[in-house]
Amino acid sequence: MSWKTLIKTFLLLITILSSAMTHADPTWIDVRSEFEHRLDSIDGDVRISHTEIVQEVSKRFPDKSTEIKLYCLSGGRAGKAMSALEQAGYNNISNAGGISDARKQRGLQ
Repeated sequence: MSWKTLIKTFLLLITILSSAMTHADPTWIDVRSEFEHRLDSIDGDVRISHTEIVQEVSKRFPDKSTEIKLYCLSGGRAGKAMSALEQAGYNNISNAGGISDARKQRGLQ
């Protein structure tokens, strides 16, 4: 294999990998209480109380452009958590509403 072919292959691989990273699935965070989460939860989602959202997200997801979707029971606490994260500099946050809305958005119902 020539150097030219090797370099072209390497550049193609970098392009593919960076594209895959750009289109990564969002991180879903349940901001309800531990008790609520135990009663009903979505497998694989992170649970962080809305009162601890900035501290915990900063530790787990230091990249402030990480796509994060928040939900609670009806969207109220998720809205508060979203505001707190935006004030902390996160710029790709959305309020998915309640847990049933989060399920619908992902086709889980």
